[in-house]
Amino acid sequence: MSQAQPPKVLLFDIGGVCVVSPFQAILDYELKHGIPPGWVNFSISRTAPDGAWHQIERGEIEMDERFFAGFKRDLHHESLWEEFSTRVGRRSTPAQVVGAVGAAAGADVSAMLPPVPEIDAEYLFWEMMRVSRTPDPWMFPALKKLKASGRFIIGALSNAYIFPAGHPYNERARDDVRDMFDVFVSSAHVGLRKPDPAIYQLALRVLNENAKEKADQVDVNLKWAGGIEAEDVVFLDDIGANLKTAKQMGMRTIKVHLGKTIDAVRELETLTGLSLLEESGKSRL
Repeated sequence: MSQAQPPKVLLFDIGGVCVVSPFQAILDYELKHGIPPGWVNFSISRTAPDGAWHQIERGEIEMDERFFAGFKRDLHHESLWEEFSTRVGRRSTPAQVVGAVGAAAGADVSAMLPPVPEIDAEYLFWEMMRVSRTPDPWMFPALKKLKASGRFIIGALSNAYIFPAGHPYNERARDDVRDMFDVFVSSAHVGLRKPDPAIYQLALRVLNENAKEKADQVDVNLKWAGGIEAEDVVFLDDIGANLKTAKQMGMRTIKVHLGKTIDAVRELETLTGLSLLEESGKSRL
């Protein structure tokens, strides 16, 4: 499919794309508690693939005391904190200069670093979940318009979680984002998570089946009867590693930056030929 040709499928990540980013909750927590911004995401990413976060997103452990204890452990990993502080979190700061001088003098640099920040892992997790219940004010209205157009298969590919039985987050809210999708692939339900290529391959298979099932219900010019290939898909995500795998598989991608979903909606307007923003420049819920 050429870059000018409209896609058959619009495939969305959820958090940070269709709903407010849980990364915002992380940043707010870090700033409130004097934690160097980026530490939480760094520790999560560097404990892959077997950290508590990755296990919960693959549905390998339940959302219980075991998960929260493991998550807390990952956020208090001393060697990762040392790496973050010296290589990432203290660039061009007095602490790094002191560390360099100490190293030159043969001192134990790790002993000169501040202690690993104390983080209430369970509180932080639920703050992330709470924040990401809010529909994004630009993307969510655009998603409704894309759905109403009937011109695209609307899919979701999300690193998600399984909440405990009876938890209120299992209930559908009014205007629930999950109701917007023809296909919803949740990492915790399939035992795979992005950026593993296997979950993208699974999504393509499900999208292909959906297209063929609905082909006789839509305009023949949409060519859904021919099935779905990677090149027929535009994938939106807020994490570079997830987009990299999608590109390698042949999908077109849109990077959604924190606090700038409006820019991604404008890219969707260009790709789809649809007007997705209000005249004021902001879609309305």
